[in-house]
Amino acid sequence: MWLQPDEILLKNAFKLWVTEEDNEYFVLQRRRGYGEGGGGLTGLLVGTLDTVLDSTSKVAPYRILHHTPDSQVYWTIACGVTKEEIVQHWDWLQQNIMRTLSVFDSSEDITSFVQGKIRGLIAEEGKSSLVLEEDPEKFREALLRFEKWFELPPKEKLVTYYSCSYWRGKVPCQGWLYLSTNFLCFYSYLLGAEVKLIISWDEIWRLEKTSNVILTESIHVLAHGEDHYFSMLMHLNETFVIMEQLADYSIKRLFDKEAFQREPALSDPMQITKRGLEAHAKSEQFRTFFRLPKEENLLEVHESFLWVPFSHFNTLGKICLSENYLCFASQDGSQCHVIIPMREVINVEKSDSSSRALTVCVRGKKALRFAEVRDYQRLANTIRSKCGISASPQHSASSEAIRGTCQSLINHFEDNPEDVTLMVGQKDSSKAVSTEALMTVFHPQDVENLDPKMLKEKMKEQSWNIHFSEYGRGTSMFFTRKTRDLIVRGVPEALRGELWMLFSGAVNDMATHPGYYTDLVEQSLGTSTLATDEIERDLHRSLPEHPAFQSDTGISALRRVLTAYAYRNPKIGYCQAMNILTSVLLLYAKEEEAFWLLVAVCERMLPDYFNRRIIGALVDQAVFEDLIRENLPQLVEHMTDLSFFSSVSLSWFLTLFISVLPIESAVNVVDCFFYDGIKAILQLGLAVLDYNMEALISCHDDAEAVTILNKFFDSVTNKDSPLPPTVQQASVSNNDKASHFNVDISELIKEAYEKYGNIRSEEVESSRKRNKLHVIQTLEDTTKQNVIRVVTQEVRFSASHLDRLYNLFKRQHFLCCYWTMKSPALLHHDPSLAYLEQYQLGFQQFSMLFSLLEPWAFCNPKSTLSLWIFRLIDENQDGLVNFKEFCCALDTLYSGSFTNKLKFLFKLHLPPAFDLPEDGVIRKSPERGRGKVDLQAYLKQWQNEILKKEETIKDLPRINQTQFIQFSKTLYNIFHGDPEEESLYQAVAHVTSLLLRMEEVGRRLHESSSPPESTKPANTAAAGSSTQEASTTPENSDTSSSCNSQDAGPDLTELDWSFSFEQVLASLLNEPTIVRFFERPVDIQTKLGQARVAQLKLKANK
Repeated sequence: MWLQPDEILLKNAFKLWVTEEDNEYFVLQRRRGYGEGGGGLTGLLVGTLDTVLDSTSKVAPYRILHHTPDSQVYWTIACGVTKEEIVQHWDWLQQNIMRTLSVFDSSEDITSFVQGKIRGLIAEEGKSSLVLEEDPEKFREALLRFEKWFELPPKEKLVTYYSCSYWRGKVPCQGWLYLSTNFLCFYSYLLGAEVKLIISWDEIWRLEKTSNVILTESIHVLAHGEDHYFSMLMHLNETFVIMEQLADYSIKRLFDKEAFQREPALSDPMQITKRGLEAHAKSEQFRTFFRLPKEENLLEVHESFLWVPFSHFNTLGKICLSENYLCFASQDGSQCHVIIPMREVINVEKSDSSSRALTVCVRGKKALRFAEVRDYQRLANTIRSKCGISASPQHSASSEAIRGTCQSLINHFEDNPEDVTLMVGQKDSSKAVSTEALMTVFHPQDVENLDPKMLKEKMKEQSWNIHFSEYGRGTSMFFTRKTRDLIVRGVPEALRGELWMLFSGAVNDMATHPGYYTDLVEQSLGTSTLATDEIERDLHRSLPEHPAFQSDTGISALRRVLTAYAYRNPKIGYCQAMNILTSVLLLYAKEEEAFWLLVAVCERMLPDYFNRRIIGALVDQAVFEDLIRENLPQLVEHMTDLSFFSSVSLSWFLTLFISVLPIESAVNVVDCFFYDGIKAILQLGLAVLDYNMEALISCHDDAEAVTILNKFFDSVTNKDSPLPPTVQQASVSNNDKASHFNVDISELIKEAYEKYGNIRSEEVESSRKRNKLHVIQTLEDTTKQNVIRVVTQEVRFSASHLDRLYNLFKRQHFLCCYWTMKSPALLHHDPSLAYLEQYQLGFQQFSMLFSLLEPWAFCNPKSTLSLWIFRLIDENQDGLVNFKEFCCALDTLYSGSFTNKLKFLFKLHLPPAFDLPEDGVIRKSPERGRGKVDLQAYLKQWQNEILKKEETIKDLPRINQTQFIQFSKTLYNIFHGDPEEESLYQAVAHVTSLLLRMEEVGRRLHESSSPPESTKPANTAAAGSSTQEASTTPENSDTSSSCNSQDAGPDLTELDWSFSFEQVLASLLNEPTIVRFFERPVDIQTKLGQARVAQLKLKANK
């Protein structure tokens, strides 16, 4: 590898380097302790230095120096891991540089020329390199060490590296931590003691920052049941964040693929860099905070002051710019932020340069003034270009015209609010789509009704109108602490739909996708899938006591929204609890708005909640448990097992308390959720447990605790709800039973914010990432235990051996996913399928793993025999082998009787294994995914497996001439390399000759018993050649010639000879050498250990 020329003094390096070759201008040196004579104390000391220190001169064991005869200064210009690599560089210098140097007169010119040439070579290499780091030189050195020490496949992408200590017990090992796309690696070499660690990200259960008496602060990694601690990191927080991102990326890519959209920025594992991960993390945080669509990426961040008109002062914060949004968030604790869609911007004006300010004018007679922006001119031009606004002076007149037109439009919309949809370019809604919220239709507000509850409702509306007049209304409204206070007090019924749309960000989704929902409804109309069947089943279970869902109007709207979403997002389709949530959305929002609210909840606010494994809900339950330990220590002391709260709270998270609270109270919770996200649900859950603390501590079992919580939820009321009794869920009888105490939902929410409002959203997101690893791995472990439970009934492997086999099988599945964007194995993996079918291997993956585990070393990954074995054990012939099929084959070869092993080899040479075309795949695997599974086919397959009788040796067909020849060759391959190879070859030749003689005798008997006119001339040539091929081996030419002389008789018929399995078995049983070979025990433990070590290397050498 060429290096940037670096000046060194050679006299300081005499003890560490040995000169191999030199000439007038260059020196090739070898590091002491490497190559010839590399042992001893020198090698130990130099190896230790190379590991602990990080210097250009201590990177690789070989280097090339440049010097001039009249100078004591040397320059490093190349290094190499192997001698072959450095010799290539040396030869290039001899052929291309040496002749040119003779034309220069001065040493300075020679050195300048060499340095320029080397830098040019590095620049050429850099053009094709994907590495974009702050210090490319150091990174290339680290990459060399990474490749040399860990021997991973060349495609493995190193992301970054850090110097740190790894703790083995109580002893720290100083070395280097390497973080790559798929692996966490550590290497240390201290005085002859080498420590090498390779952990794949998909094997990690826990990843967290910890501290104790010995380690002030360290990173804890739990994998394979072992704890690993890394400390003494210069940038511990940065290291942890990168590790967290890589682990999360691996989990998303390999396990959790039911999310609607994959991360486009991280879709290619070969393109991941540290800088890319950091940018992705910032964009994700940006989208989460401002509730923006997933397509938005953070492009620029500018520190500035924003003039806040309602407070009459400038607040310090940051401007965050994406493709379609300009956002601002304060940093002074005022909790003020604002979101400005670019589509709403009508002009950008720059003030005088002294204040470095710019003013952004938006629709609705509103302007935002940003001051003290360092690069305000470039920011203004960027915003203009994204909005399509001209910045030229000559267009000032047209700008005024545009401003005037916009103002007239605003006035028109204020006078004609029904035309406001034109502002976002929405198409006319289809007549089939409801344009009113169901609450408006089934419970219109009576303006003349002035009872206390309605008066209070009007007062709430007035408070919000005052808020709108001060802070703005619509997409460009200021969000402040006062906004949250109004939310906690409760949102008026008339404003609920509008505010839900605004707080969730769904208003932006709907504005940028005009007519999308109507088109989806038309396209999904009449479709019949598994999702639509489930939707129809649950329609009448959605708030059945509410009048809106006792009529066709509400049921039809609910059907359209759920069916349209299932059509839009088939990965999720439909999941239980979506009907309950959607029915509440339809009460307060128009049908199209309810659809976009559902999109915001399922795809942004509650990721991975609504799928077959409800991973998101399980993760948030784990976060909830952590918060209980942190905030409710008394409860933890009494109930050490907090899994009870996980099972009880599942419905709280999945339905946002809608399923446990009366509807009039639950909507207040939904208000808080749309403003604060999952943080609001966590806070309320803690408040519920805190409220019932004494009762829960005194209960004796889980059933009693459940009863206490159910009674509490029945007692929750909303004293301010203007809804009539026919709509409210809390019945009079329930209130009578719980008349001794009632809890107002507003008071409960207020208490939750007062006690637990200090929980930060950033901490929740970090806890989500940390717990997601454990949740996913727990689900994967459950899958493994279920698979092993099924397979253990079919094989003789112990549970521990099956556990290790499963890990190897699963790892082989992932090895073909690590370095490709669209691996077939990734497409085949579907967590919604049966346990056995979640991980399956295609032919290429199977052949590599089988070659590591089969007992006789007769089957290499590229052999035809591998293909025959694959076809034989692929029982349903779908081109994939599951774990049960794989284990049954290995069990036969490891622990089967002599008869069963021979039967397995015999069947390899019969259809379907032997006769199919050798294309590597039998046929395309069946379509996978929800809604595409052929249930009838699965039921039929299940029935056949139940009714299937055990195969006997008499059921096997006879083996013909071609198949028997290949069978004999297979036996020779199996015996090759065995200590008794000669005896085994002779035994096979003897058996072959014996079988052919038996067949000849049978044929002559058949000929003598048949009529004379049926005989035909013999075809001696064909019979003789086939006999010779079957019995000839390199060591047994005498046997083959004797067979030829006996078989080449004049009375053979044209009929092909064949053998039954009983004949072959009986003949081989007469050979003790062969019987001993097949009954020889196999050390399974050693075989599994060797396969584990060799699995990665086999992939690397492929």
